[in-house]
Amino acid sequence: MSEVLQQLAQVLEQRKLQTADQSYVASLYSKGLDHILKKIGEEATETVIAAKDGDKDKIVYETADLWFHCMVMLAHQELGPEHVINELQRRFGLSGLQEKAQRDVS
Repeated sequence: MSEVLQQLAQVLEQRKLQTADQSYVASLYSKGLDHILKKIGEEATETVIAAKDGDKDKIVYETADLWFHCMVMLAHQELGPEHVINELQRRFGLSGLQEKAQRDVS
């Protein structure tokens, strides 16, 4: 499963070398972090609406868009999916209440 995320991460890195008129992702990078975050917000809203509607195909489609734009944000911040996967692995087997209690609240 994470192989697809790694492949996508590689493509997103390659798009950093292209111009905005060559690639949608390059155009997102050129518009900056605020634009990328706005796209994530839009996709999150569309995912919520799809879930409320209960259309499974649309839920999957919109979630894929959300994940994609989150991956763009990670790449823009010089992070990759492995950082998120490592964090999820760290939390695995730890109850949500335990994990929350361990967070640094400073």
